[in-house]
Amino acid sequence: MTALMPKTPESTRVTLHQLMLPEHANALGNVHGGLIMKMVDEAGAIAAMRHAQRQCVTVAIDSMTFREPVHLGELLVCDARVTYVGRTSIEVTVHVHAENPITAVTTHTNSAHLVYVALGDDGRPCEVPRLVLETDEDRRAWEEGELRQKERLARRAREGRPRT
Repeated sequence: MTALMPKTPESTRVTLHQLMLPEHANALGNVHGGLIMKMVDEAGAIAAMRHAQRQCVTVAIDSMTFREPVHLGELLVCDARVTYVGRTSIEVTVHVHAENPITAVTTHTNSAHLVYVALGDDGRPCEVPRLVLETDEDRRAWEEGELRQKERLARRAREGRPRT
């Protein structure tokens, strides 16, 4: 077994950009929320895979609130980074902004916390590297992630679901 090299949150940072075009519109003429959710999951998965250095699968999205609509012609920007790790799980926080490509004015549209599990060659959950916390922001994000993980585990116990 190879040694798991610790990673910093910054080393896992991923930013995805996509120009929002007419095919991305919902019935109201704004960007379809499902497309935004898909991009959030993709950005989160890439950050998780960078951390684990192996395939990861989505196991939870804590919540996603759409604060502002994203309009056609804007650049959708998803910024993701690992904020907390367990033994086999990785929490990634993704912040989403809409950017006017002409003026560069950005609007925070939503954020989400997603959980991924790293998979070994046998397709089963495997250990992930620890996270090295370098900044006060890293430590704050870790503490918040730890609280969210405790809440997820308590919810799972109430629902009678086994741990994965």
